Amino acid sequence: MGQGAADPNVLIAVDTSGKHGSLALGRVSEGRCELVEVVALAGGTFSAQLIPQLSEALAKNGFSKRNIYGFAVASGPGSFTGLRVGLAAIKGLAEVLEKPIAAVSMLEVVARSGSGKGHVWAALDGGRGEVYLGEYDVNQPGASASEELVMPRAEAAALVGEARVLTPDENVAEALRAAGRHVEVIAHPGSKGVAQLGWLKLQAGLVISPEDLEANYIRRSDAEIFFKPTAGSKG
Repeated sequence: MGQGAADPNVLIAVDTSGKHGSLALGRVSEGRCELVEVVALAGGTFSAQLIPQLSEALAKNGFSKRNIYGFAVASGPGSFTGLRVGLAAIKGLAEVLEKPIAAVSMLEVVARSGSGKGHVWAALDGGRGEVYLGEYDVNQPGASASEELVMPRAEAAALVGEARVLTPDENVAEALRAAGRHVEVIAHPGSKGVAQLGWLKLQAGLVISPEDLEANYIRRSDAEIFFKPTAGSKG
């Protein structure tokens, strides 16, 4: 997939899962991927910013579309609208350029951003007093979570028990600590974390085709939750 050590390639990573997104570029050379730039994307304008900011970042760092090694993208959980924007952009680029995609769970990114190894729970603010949770063994790179789910904070505290919990969200940490849980607050990993985990997945051959790339929302959208079929409709 690369063009050789003399002509470094670039990994493109995108996170549009939250209020504030970002994209990252990683220089791929001699079997390694080194982060070279992270570009912030303001919430609410991902669709207008993502492609122009990506083009600018590539040019600034001396890359063109011919240098693209592959893509890593946050597939969820998170904002329904934000995730759709990021995934649609990566789908289109990967299909046109015929490059591989690594779909990355933000919960797994969080789990692998802590200071230790072993069994951990990753937690993200799910809004509405809920928490997204994923359980991982971070001794196993690229391993899937045993389960990813969303639940009220009180239920989340009961589920994680005495295990270590990682989260970038202070409100989640406060709620779990109030229940006596062991919580480590980390910096939000954003596209940097997506790039790091995406690189591992690409190296392991854990890729997905553009047509199979879908968001992992974990829960239903408001439209699905609140829609009530009218009389005579089939559901």
